[in-house]
Amino acid sequence: MVGDKWTLLIVRDLVSGPRRFVELQRTLPGISTEQLRSRLNRMVADGLLTRQRYREVPPRVDYELTERARDLIPVLAALARWGYEWSWTEPRRGEAIDIGAVFRIAPGLLSPPKSLKGTLELTVLQRSKDGEDRHYLVTVKRGAVTLEERAEPEATARISGSERAWVDALAPEGTRNGLEISGDARLTDAVLDGLTPVVTRAAAVA
Repeated sequence: MVGDKWTLLIVRDLVSGPRRFVELQRTLPGISTEQLRSRLNRMVADGLLTRQRYREVPPRVDYELTERARDLIPVLAALARWGYEWSWTEPRRGEAIDIGAVFRIAPGLLSPPKSLKGTLELTVLQRSKDGEDRHYLVTVKRGAVTLEERAEPEATARISGSERAWVDALAPEGTRNGLEISGDARLTDAVLDGLTPVVTRAAAVA
């Protein structure tokens, strides 16, 4: 069920909530329309996704994770940690970066204390005038973490920066100087520390 090239990536990109077919195409560069359609159909048949049709013009179909699929989130987090420890490198020149891919597995990567609670808005600022800033809302409550892709005017804390600033901040032994951080420092530190590897074995081997 999960050995296909795209299955776990689709699960990752649905952690923050349901998405439409075209939204999944946008977050999964490299997958063809037919590949995505086939994989989604198979995941629905396997009980990993639900498909909700809406009577709209044009037609709208949303895909959402089932509880069965949500149980894979810790698996995604373990794979992410493995990647941090063994495969982290400086992005190649011209390489496309999706910081949102890291944020989407925050519910699996973060283990905050039960005493910590609040909402943290993470913002990826776009340099181009045509691009829209991307917002991610991390909610921490009683040791559990959830994620939504939206802005929150009443967030307890905020962290914002360009894609480059986020890459620098999340790199092993990276710098957070390029990020603007405000609000509950205990919350921002817990999330940033949880998303950032302390050291990598790949670096140690090198």
